[in-house]
Amino acid sequence: MEALEMLRTRRSVRKFTNQEVTGEQIETLVDAGRLASTARNQQPWEFVVVTDPTMRAKIASITEHGKFIADAPLCIVVVCRDGKYFLEDGSAATQNILLAARALGLGSCWVAGDKKPYADNIRRLLGAPDGYKLVSMIAVGYEAVKPTMPSKRSIEEVLHRERF
Repeated sequence: MEALEMLRTRRSVRKFTNQEVTGEQIETLVDAGRLASTARNQQPWEFVVVTDPTMRAKIASITEHGKFIADAPLCIVVVCRDGKYFLEDGSAATQNILLAARALGLGSCWVAGDKKPYADNIRRLLGAPDGYKLVSMIAVGYEAVKPTMPSKRSIEEVLHRERF
C-alpha cells in the first residue's frame, strides 16, 4: 500500500474476527515499532506480545476503554524505560505499529497507558520491571466491521504559516 494512502485510510478498529495474526506478521509489527524515531537513540522500548485469550481478557478488564482487547487476537503492549523522552519514543513506536498493521491489511486500535490509573497494574501483570512505564496497548486483528471515517478538521483550520 502506498504510504500516503495508508495514512489517509488508517482507522481505529475495535471489532475483530477470530482469524489469527501470524507469527511473521507479529514480528513485522514489532520490527516496525523498534525502527521508530528515538531521542538520542535511546531505544527505551520493549514490546510484550499477548496472544493468550486469558491474558488479553485480564488486560481488558483492567482498562477503562479497552474492553475490546479481549476480542482481538493480538495485543502488543509497549513499555519503555523511564527517562526524559520515554513517552515520545514509545508513542513513535506505537504509531509505527499502527501504520504497519494497516500496511499488512490488519486493523488496530491504540489504548492509552502512561496517564491512566491502571498503568502500573498492567505493567505488573505483564512482569515489566520497575523503572519501566506503560505507553500503550495496541489491539490488532482482522476487521470484523469496516470503520467509518471520523470527521477531521480541514487543512485550512490547522495550517498556520510563519505564525499561529
